[in-house]
Amino acid sequence: MNRRPHRSCGATAALSVALLLSSCTSGTATANGAAGRGGVGDPLFPALGNGGYHVSHYGLDLDYDVAKQHLDATAAITARAGQDLRSFQLDLQGLKVSGVHVDGRAADFSRKGHKLTVRPPAGLKKGATFRTTVAYSGTPQEMRDADGAWEGWIQTGHGVFVSGEPAGAMTWFPGNNHPSDKAAYDFRITVPSGYTAVANGELRSKREAGGQATYEWHSEEPMASYLATATIGKFDVRESRTPQGMPLYVAVDPTEAKASKEPLERLPEILNWETGLFGPYPFSSAGAIVDHTPTRIDWIALETQTKPVYARAPHDVTVVHETAHQWFGDSVTPKTWRDTWLNEGFATYAEWLWQEHEGGRTPQQQFDKLYDSDEDNPRWDFPPGEPAKASQVTATPVYERGAMVLQQLRKAVGDKTFFSILKEWPAKYRHANADSKDFIAFCQQRTDEDLTDLFDDWLYGEGRPDWEY
Repeated sequence: MNRRPHRSCGATAALSVALLLSSCTSGTATANGAAGRGGVGDPLFPALGNGGYHVSHYGLDLDYDVAKQHLDATAAITARAGQDLRSFQLDLQGLKVSGVHVDGRAADFSRKGHKLTVRPPAGLKKGATFRTTVAYSGTPQEMRDADGAWEGWIQTGHGVFVSGEPAGAMTWFPGNNHPSDKAAYDFRITVPSGYTAVANGELRSKREAGGQATYEWHSEEPMASYLATATIGKFDVRESRTPQGMPLYVAVDPTEAKASKEPLERLPEILNWETGLFGPYPFSSAGAIVDHTPTRIDWIALETQTKPVYARAPHDVTVVHETAHQWFGDSVTPKTWRDTWLNEGFATYAEWLWQEHEGGRTPQQQFDKLYDSDEDNPRWDFPPGEPAKASQVTATPVYERGAMVLQQLRKAVGDKTFFSILKEWPAKYRHANADSKDFIAFCQQRTDEDLTDLFDDWLYGEGRPDWEY
């Protein structure tokens, strides 16, 4: 993600993120199993996600009336029980649920906050695969992030801009809304004719009938819920292929077409350059969505899987950043939100390498400029490996000091080992989850240099470290 500093906004009808910061408790065991707990214990967002099961596939059927801002939808969720279950929970904020079925049989359900509790007609055995279908409708509401940004289902006046980090996915579909539970997705999105609906993965079909257009998208590789999108607008669409033959799908709001032209034309070049640095591209397609959002959407972009979304026309450096996330964040996804530096530090370091590639500062010069800042600079507010509160999940230290950790690592292990790490790390954890401990152990195994002090000071130390390699 790329964000600008946030300005304060007045009171609105937007949904509050405060519920996400409260903890949830486990259910009590019974003869028929236990109640799957709400919240997976994330250190920054303890109420996000749900225990007791793992999702393997989401089938989302969305029918959206742009003029009325009304959504009629069905979510079919295939999951595997991790324990005997008498009930389980899904994350869904707002919207009206009209019915829930488990394996084709009507199930009881209840709502509290953003939790939808489902009670199957028969208990689920550990290891069982089950399919939950949720019918729901209403006007999806955007939500205010813990750091002040807007996310979720964002009305643009000419469609919808859909961006979900960290919690916004639950404003438009029910699910296990935590990055530790990744799944495949299929989208069936019906919109008025003249509108385009863009989601992750590859477009399987488009059909026009009765004044409506239906788009079917398939995303095979595992994806965290916050990386899903279903952005709707009147876009100029270009479908092409890279010189290596990979499909590209680029959708641009006409208002942003001129400013977007040059950076988006460089996308194949950027993909090829990053493949040389980070190894094979981890997905079967790539692209971009450039929208024209309300001015209060003052952040820049999110790395939605295969097609980053840009709130407005991006610069080439922003395209480099979001494309790097396809390896770091999308394919290799943090186990918890505390490890977001593994996303943003790498993507920021990719920017530094690109700027050097373009004849600008070297990464060491970038590091020196940041290191020479005053000790009260926001980048020293907290250690990037241990943000203490939800509002810090996308704060400056996560990006800048996260990249500085990598530059210190480069100096410690040498260029040969460092650039092998840039390829081997996303290869080992391809389409999986990892955390800082995994990364530290991974790096230590590849060098005789003791990296303990480096990570203690630069990743976990308070304030500006007083030493460099």
